[in-house]
Amino acid sequence: MTGEPPAAPGNPERRQPPERPRAPESSRPPEYQRASEKPPALREPPAPAPSRALRTLARDREARLLLLAVTVSGLGSSALFLVAGVWVKELTGSDSLAALCAFALWLPSLAGPWLGALADRLPRRGLLVALQLATALLLTPLLVGAEGPAGVWLLLAVLVLYGASGVIEDAAQSALVATALDPRALGSFNGLRMTANEGMKLLAPLAGAGVYTLWGGPRVVLLDACTFLVAALVYARVRVRAAAPAPPRPSARAPRLLPRVPAPRRLVLAAGAAMALSGTASASGYGLMAAMGLPPAWLGVVSAAQGAGS
Repeated sequence: MTGEPPAAPGNPERRQPPERPRAPESSRPPEYQRASEKPPALREPPAPAPSRALRTLARDREARLLLLAVTVSGLGSSALFLVAGVWVKELTGSDSLAALCAFALWLPSLAGPWLGALADRLPRRGLLVALQLATALLLTPLLVGAEGPAGVWLLLAVLVLYGASGVIEDAAQSALVATALDPRALGSFNGLRMTANEGMKLLAPLAGAGVYTLWGGPRVVLLDACTFLVAALVYARVRVRAAAPAPPRPSARAPRLLPRVPAPRRLVLAAGAAMALSGTASASGYGLMAAMGLPPAWLGVVSAAQGAGS
């Protein structure tokens, strides 16, 4: 009798069913394809090259005007930011009062949620033009110079209003950019705007300290006022391509929501701590110049070097 020998008892042999041939992935239905392989229609288009985005912005009239306004206004503002402290230091010899200038400039930021809401309720271009003109007018009392204790307190009062103008300008500027440019170009333009702002913070301290050393504080104030007038003319030429959005109703509730939302609360606390430490560093800078036997205007050179290394 022929055939296969019987399996040993207690160890039965099991036959496996033959394996079915697998179809190639290209012939499978879409639901059986790998999840990482998206159909061509669902694949995201490649991001535009940075050089192409920059060329597009260079051909955009509104982008050129807005970038010019940001650069010109930032030049004067950054120059006065440093010179105000140097001015007070030379008038009083006090490092604390010199550092108080930075505090006066940043104090209106605490009212940012309410000051920035003006950009939601008023036409952005008109608000920016009026703001540049009003800020230039605000600086006129300093053109005759600040002398004695009364001059120091006048300078501090002007700096508080100057800081409030800057808070409103930042909000209105961001809103105007969103309504004047193509939405696809906003990311690239915001990068250029940040570069221009930081570049002015690098160059303006040197320029402001040089003008202050040669001609005094009133000439720096005059330079700043002229930059605001130029920025007002540039903003007036910007064409708004889209209608301004309706005022958002929950903007007034933002300060009340802040204590109850963890993420923004942590950001605000961290930023506040950083600004407090920055003020301490500003005060120590004036003392450092005095200890080295250098005039306070040398702080402009130190600030530029610090910015170049950051």
